[in-house]
Amino acid sequence: MKHRVTVTVLETTVNTALQKAYLANPESGPCPCFSEGDVFEFWREEGRDDFYRFGGDTRFPCAEAWDCISRYLYTGLQGGAFMQKWTRDERVMIACCNDGTRPVIFKLERSDVPETDEDRRYLEEHDFTWGAADAYTG
Repeated sequence: MKHRVTVTVLETTVNTALQKAYLANPESGPCPCFSEGDVFEFWREEGRDDFYRFGGDTRFPCAEAWDCISRYLYTGLQGGAFMQKWTRDERVMIACCNDGTRPVIFKLERSDVPETDEDRRYLEEHDFTWGAADAYTG
């Protein structure tokens, strides 16, 4: 089975009070690298390895954000669960960059691409969802 991961920018936020208190330019504003709705596709399969190319033809524009999400992205490309028993669907994760004054919120979604009948059966039979009774909350 092949796996792909889609990274979508859900939100860009600004903490103006922290920017005014701590930044050299207190009017820095939101992250200039991302906009809400930006989408990045990552594939890792024969002939294409976007992970090691930072997004293939669509370069991922920020090394700091990449550092925050790349471990999860790699997990998804290997077919692993992002946050089993934490999110409702183990193929979906919400993460953010570590810029405390203008964080960007990302949704990572693993897509499973069946290659055989066995893969198709597995996907039809497997439940990737979790509920409150299953939740691991630390």
